[in-house]
Amino acid sequence: MTADTAKEADTTPAATPPWRPALAPAVHFRHDRVRDADLLVLPERVVVLRGTAGEILRLCDGIRDVDAIVADLAGRFPGAPVATEVPAFLGRLRREGWLR
Repeated sequence: MTADTAKEADTTPAATPPWRPALAPAVHFRHDRVRDADLLVLPERVVVLRGTAGEILRLCDGIRDVDAIVADLAGRFPGAPVATEVPAFLGRLRREGWLR
């Protein structure tokens, strides 16, 4: 390693660990049997989840990273655009503060 490459190595930012989404502490996931719908229960608000949103959020356990969630869903829903749509969906929920 030359002095120049050592200098470059020192200024290279460290890789961030993969995001392992989990529900924020004040957010609870529930299934409403009456409505037959998955819900996010937030302080003073309830969000009714549609489509496969509940399937996605069930996998957000803080253990699986986004790539593992996408791989699981790709196996369940072959041909669906999960590689692009799931990370975008999770990102929106993170910006809302519903996922950490």
